[in-house]
Amino acid sequence: MCGCMTMRVRSADDRRREIQENATRLGIDEAFISDLVERFYARVRAHPLLGPVFEQEIRDQWPSHLAKLKDFWSSVSMNTGRYSGKPFPAHMKLTGITPAHFNIWLALFRLTLEDLSDNPETVDYFMERANRIARSFQLGMFELGNGPGI
Repeated sequence: MCGCMTMRVRSADDRRREIQENATRLGIDEAFISDLVERFYARVRAHPLLGPVFEQEIRDQWPSHLAKLKDFWSSVSMNTGRYSGKPFPAHMKLTGITPAHFNIWLALFRLTLEDLSDNPETVDYFMERANRIARSFQLGMFELGNGPGI
């Protein structure tokens, strides 16, 4: 007898199922994602600092942009695989972006989540992902010298 420990390796399907079950437990579904994206970007568009940045880039393409964002957050939060794009290159071409923009974006995102969910665990679930994404973008945009025209 070997006496070796056997370790179960989780498959991608196991991990996907675990993420989806956790999202369901937290009340996250496609309707929640849709509501989150619609409400959050209404706030972004109305914000005096963020609104002009988004309007300059998106202009009259809001319906398709919101659909893409719903796919993105569905993939990020529920591992649905609906989004397969590359958001970083699109954000790199933006000019005048500073770390302050990210701080405001994150604050508005949290506020929207808190309006939508009474469950702090749901808010934390999304904020963990949003903070990770923001850190990654900021690292690429500001700390690695790839600045977007700042």
